[in-house]
Amino acid sequence: MLVVWCPDWPVTAAAAAARLAPLQPVAVVEANRVVACSAPARAEGVRRGMRRRDAQGRCPELVVFPNDPVRDARLFEPVAAAVEELAVGVEIIRPGVVAVPARGPASYFDGEERAAERLIDQVADRTGAECQVGVADGLFAAVLAARRGVLVPDGGSREFLAPLSVRELHRPAEGHDRADLVDLLRRLGLRTLGAFAALPEKDVSARFGADAVYAHRLARGEQLRPPSRRRPPPELAVTESFEPPVERVDAAAFVARTLAEKFHAGLARHGLACTRLGINAITGNGEERDRVWRCAEPLTPTGVADRVRWQLDGWLTSVDGRPSAGIVTLRLEPVEVVEGRTLQLDLWRGEGRTEADERAGRAMVHVQGLLGPEAVVTPVLGGGRDPGEEVRLVPWGDERAPRRDPEAPWPGRLPAPSPATVLANPLPAKVFDEKGALVDISARHELTGKPCQVSVDGGQPRRVRAWAGPWATDARWWTDPCRRARLQVLLEEETALLLVLSEERWTVEGIYD
Repeated sequence: MLVVWCPDWPVTAAAAAARLAPLQPVAVVEANRVVACSAPARAEGVRRGMRRRDAQGRCPELVVFPNDPVRDARLFEPVAAAVEELAVGVEIIRPGVVAVPARGPASYFDGEERAAERLIDQVADRTGAECQVGVADGLFAAVLAARRGVLVPDGGSREFLAPLSVRELHRPAEGHDRADLVDLLRRLGLRTLGAFAALPEKDVSARFGADAVYAHRLARGEQLRPPSRRRPPPELAVTESFEPPVERVDAAAFVARTLAEKFHAGLARHGLACTRLGINAITGNGEERDRVWRCAEPLTPTGVADRVRWQLDGWLTSVDGRPSAGIVTLRLEPVEVVEGRTLQLDLWRGEGRTEADERAGRAMVHVQGLLGPEAVVTPVLGGGRDPGEEVRLVPWGDERAPRRDPEAPWPGRLPAPSPATVLANPLPAKVFDEKGALVDISARHELTGKPCQVSVDGGQPRRVRAWAGPWATDARWWTDPCRRARLQVLLEEETALLLVLSEERWTVEGIYD
């Protein structure tokens, strides 16, 4: 990922809105505490988390503004648009931070370093804002790299993160409030991400809980979310038309709240949650605006409404890119969805999720911490020709996406019913005809004889009461010339088997109940 980070953006936005001089000490406060301050203010001793009165005591010239996410998002829109001119797939993490896949810009500008230089110049030229660029594997590492202006080599995220403070895990602006965990780790002497990452995951799970396991994986340079993503069905998108057109910010706020609730309810009915939100607006003159917002955790109705409101405010009040007419159509699209219960155990509380489900989910995470992520898996049914191909075992908490498209045509697919048991290690078998000769398959995919007896794993031959098949597969015939066929047999004592012929040998790959 390539991340563009504008330092102290709440301060930059507040100063720009008030048209202050560049060297004026500025701070943004919330709940009477400093949440952001400018470089001149820091030079006077002002720090984040400081009480407002203490900050003003250290810097009497300090100009104080209230925290305003709407203002920050509105003024950040030109920055996102400037990045979008050079890079495809811009995602706003929060006002002040945007991310794009690094491969496109790096390929086009002949390297990550030149791409970073071009983006910094582009943002400065279009908006006058200062920014830094970082590249790393994974969003967490890329954001930290951007804050330091570092381009981390491929595969080097863990080494880059190792010397950094565990305080980097506490990022409330991005939805990660881990102040208690960070404080506990520091009291235990684990002051760096590398020291935290060196702990066995089973010990972290047993001592600290599920969220600490996610933080531990981040410290190791891993992704918090699995790389595979579901493609949302088109009917999950929500579109609303307006008459008269929406031209005022207060009207946009009402629209955002109503549409967000409808959007979230549609996802909840499918058991899904949105982590990347696409916002599309069309004006009365046919102008079209698009933006994608990314969130590390599933978006709640309030989270969706806030991002829609911020984006509409940015479009409607932009100086350079303001549309020439009001918005007549607004569309919310889930660019990326995950299973609603995989990332946040209490996301569906009050919507059918019971306390027993919560306990079971925590128990699964605990077992994974003790034995590893692959120790707890759930099956996902997908496409394929054989039962073993159709089922994918997914670690608990990962995206439950099929390996292959179940709706695609699968010539030679084994008909229903599927065997109740698919053997991980198939058993050798022999199939005999009425003359005692071994049964094979011809070039025309026909059996060379009628199956009469079957011997499994060197045992005594058993009589075949009924059989069906063969079903041949022609997949990859250009690289695998060996004939492969499946045969269903019902033996005496009501034992039904799935036999597979491959490389001129029969094996038992499934057992029917």
